[in-house]
Amino acid sequence: MTARRWLTVILLLTPGLGLILALIGTVVYIAVAQSFGYFSFGAESQFSFEYWGAVFGRKLFARSVHYSLYIGIVSAVLSVALAYPLAIWLRKPFPGSMTIGAMLKAPLLVHGLVAAFLFLNIIAYQGLLNQFMQWIGIWEAPRRLQNDRNGISVLILQVWKNMPFALLLLTGAVQGISDDVLDAARDLGAGAWSRFRKVIAPLSVSAMQAALVIIFIGALADFSFQTTVGPTNVQSLAQLMVFFKGRGDWHSAAVVGVSLMALALIGSTVLAVAARFIMRGRVK
Repeated sequence: MTARRWLTVILLLTPGLGLILALIGTVVYIAVAQSFGYFSFGAESQFSFEYWGAVFGRKLFARSVHYSLYIGIVSAVLSVALAYPLAIWLRKPFPGSMTIGAMLKAPLLVHGLVAAFLFLNIIAYQGLLNQFMQWIGIWEAPRRLQNDRNGISVLILQVWKNMPFALLLLTGAVQGISDDVLDAARDLGAGAWSRFRKVIAPLSVSAMQAALVIIFIGALADFSFQTTVGPTNVQSLAQLMVFFKGRGDWHSAAVVGVSLMALALIGSTVLAVAARFIMRGRVK
């Protein structure tokens, strides 16, 4: 591409992409600067590592990091793992396939906070699940299911909300695979699992990477599910950031925010590279 064409592309992208990058860059700059003591609201701004040392020295921060990574990684992997067989099943149209696909994608239209409250009514102490389990005789008395220590409720909601998004990406990628390729693999003796491992998954790895990365970032920084049905023994990084902000400690909140951005960048890169590496290994 010549220099003139590069200049034309840059000029065309500047009004939209340039504004977005400028806004994002400004926000990131303020967050980073505030984490080092600048943009102080109640005292003189000065450069300091004090807030980083104070936040990193808290056990609460380490637990929040581990918990948020756990929710982000498990949610992304489970969502993609459930979406793959559905995408393969819906690859070829059949009577009712459009209706099934629309029903599977319905969670995309429901706001996360609304879904969390609906789910809370189901698993509450006197909720539908407890009543049903008592009615069929499995439980003698109601059991506490909400705010479980392992964040199972959060994982269920994250997968329910994000699996349709992964399904959208993977369906397009799977439908783009030629029938001739799959038929050739079948003629060579490859079973359903072998065709998935050696043909479908490698050819749709880009969609898989995109789904993993986007779902991981969203689940890592989620706030609504955590505050509604999340565990009470540990806070996510988003909750911890709001906690510091509520105390007026904007610098510590900025430290958590910058850490969250760094974890999102590093974690998404690791997931994308791991997916590519695993698929290459399967092809061999």
